[in-house]
Amino acid sequence: MTTQQDSASRAILEGTVVRSTGSWYSVLPDGKDEIVESRARGRFRLQQEEIPETNPLAVGDRVSILMGDDGTGFITDIHPRRNQLSRRAAGRKVGKEHVIAANVDAALCVQATFLPKFNAGFVDRFLVMAEAYHLDAGLIINKVDLLDDEPKAQEAIMFWKDLYEELGYSVLMTSAISGMGVQELGDALSGKTSVVSGPSGVGKTSLLNAIEPELNLTTGEVSEKTQKGKHTTTFATLHQIAGGFVVDTPGIREYGVWDMDPEELGGYFVEFRPFIGHCRFPDCTHDHEPGCAITEAVDEDQISAERYASYLNILASLRDGVKDVGR
Repeated sequence: MTTQQDSASRAILEGTVVRSTGSWYSVLPDGKDEIVESRARGRFRLQQEEIPETNPLAVGDRVSILMGDDGTGFITDIHPRRNQLSRRAAGRKVGKEHVIAANVDAALCVQATFLPKFNAGFVDRFLVMAEAYHLDAGLIINKVDLLDDEPKAQEAIMFWKDLYEELGYSVLMTSAISGMGVQELGDALSGKTSVVSGPSGVGKTSLLNAIEPELNLTTGEVSEKTQKGKHTTTFATLHQIAGGFVVDTPGIREYGVWDMDPEELGGYFVEFRPFIGHCRFPDCTHDHEPGCAITEAVDEDQISAERYASYLNILASLRDGVKDVGR
């Protein structure tokens, strides 16, 4: 091989991480259609031990790669992130931050009507983190077809739909079975990089397949006994879909709020904002202090009791420094 050929084969390319397995990273170079499987510099691993993150690289990260002779890449640089969406790490890595995705425009929380049942605590934690990272956030309520013969369940779901819409969040009712809301979801994803996240079994993957059948992503079933889904998405993956990019995340049963002081939390509940600053004490945490404008607003039904209960649950977990289980 000539020197010129060798130089070309080892060109530096810039691209986006579209899949991370922890040891290899799939990178889509700018202006190209073929993925380059890449490894990371050892120094990134060393840095990981020094910072409170479980993953030095996440899907959506912009990187520079050095092309090798065998067609694989070597990640030489991680570009600064515009933003990120994170949660508290679970399992053996409790106490660290797990970055779900980087450089995203919108965050959509997916819940099912039931199988598994709607989890408002998960939704509220997700929305808090989206507010903290200044991301446009919305809610997708999937499996609407299951409500046809369940009037009581339908009433409960409509309660949550109305509540979140009144707070200013977009709520889209969908069904991958009937096709309801699929076109609207595709339109909402167009031209953006969006995170689509929710517990296993809520139908995230089925919805993405309904929008873009060529994806042919693997779907799973939900146990009627445990009301929990099986994990079918093992690693977060960035898919090109509907004229945009979607981060399909592994099913998350717990969504722990990360890196937030208890005093900050109230500012990320959008309905609290008109009342914050009117409490008797400037450092009020809105749970026990006298003269609290937030608790007065709850008593006067200006803030919903359900959302206030979520606030108290998250506040307790932040104070204790323990895993926030999102239930």
